[in-house]
Amino acid sequence: MPSSSQGAVIRPYHPADRDAVADVCVRTAHLGGDSRAIYPDQRLMPSLFAEPYCHFDPDLAFVLDAGTGRAVGYIVGTADTERFVEDFRRDWIPRLSDRYPEPAGPPRTPTEELVRLLHHPERMLVPELAGYPAHLHIDLLPAWQRRGYGRRLMRTFLDALHGQGVQAVHLGMVTANTEARAFYDRTGFHRIPVADAGPLTYLGRSTAPD
Repeated sequence: MPSSSQGAVIRPYHPADRDAVADVCVRTAHLGGDSRAIYPDQRLMPSLFAEPYCHFDPDLAFVLDAGTGRAVGYIVGTADTERFVEDFRRDWIPRLSDRYPEPAGPPRTPTEELVRLLHHPERMLVPELAGYPAHLHIDLLPAWQRRGYGRRLMRTFLDALHGQGVQAVHLGMVTANTEARAFYDRTGFHRIPVADAGPLTYLGRSTAPD
């Protein structure tokens, strides 16, 4: 059932939301802010961090609808990271490899770094996260942040996972994004120590109701 407040509603993702979800992804991808100056191809970021989840796990994709039919935020993820990586390798990369061929050498630009990530989904298989089989991505446009919608999106997603019998979920966030870390702390996530985590911090929590 959708949940609403003051005209905004949290509802399941629909294919018609694709462009709006991609726009939210792009406008929040650089430490919570607009990434267009860094990644000029506005299809690339959503191709990694939004669209494959809507494709492979549509039952776990939810949007914040502003009340106009347009998504202004979303949460997406997978119940099974290992299965998601297999699907990504087998079915997703071939859809994009002509547009985004893997760089022949070390990445030289932010775009090439993302393209390299696209071609290496096994990076998601982190041994320390085995007890947290699900993972997620959540983003809201700035005007819709700090109004309780992120917490409601998170609870909707956790309830859906819990209903599928999934006990725990993780996420990886850029450590420098301190505002995002504060949000995750407020929503019950804790740090998961991971060796060689690079610029990321990994967080996890139970899917059980608080």
